[in-house]
Amino acid sequence: MLAQAIKRRLGKEENQKGFTLIELLAVIVILGIIAVIAVPLIGNVISNSKDSADAATARQVYDAARLYVIGEKNGNFETVGNVTLAQMQDTGYLDKPLSLPSNKAVITTGTVHFNAQGQLANTTDTSTDAVSLTTATGADGAAVASNFSAKSVLSATK
Repeated sequence: MLAQAIKRRLGKEENQKGFTLIELLAVIVILGIIAVIAVPLIGNVISNSKDSADAATARQVYDAARLYVIGEKNGNFETVGNVTLAQMQDTGYLDKPLSLPSNKAVITTGTVHFNAQGQLANTTDTSTDAVSLTTATGADGAAVASNFSAKSVLSATK
């Protein structure tokens, strides 16, 4: 009697061999909806991380410029004004070559603009750039400038 019940139970399961077409379509639709929502979000995360990485590089250039002025100019910001990337690289305050993380392009020139108090030049004025970095990334080798405001440099986010 037990054997017959087991055979009947197994017999019913042998006829059911997988998912129906409707079940498969439902799963495919759900995966499609998830993909439509997730792909733009992932793209935004990647774009934001590239911008933040470039701002962090600008912050490192700014920190190196402050160390350069303190070490080489005896901390006299009143007479410095601007510090170039070449000055910092020649004296060992920055590595050579330096590149932007977002596009791996080598930074060819750069400038950090200070005011007389040793602050970034545009801590109150947003019309000028505090840190300017130039790379040669164009298809024709044209120079491409990346400019960072004092707010983006000090917060290390763009």
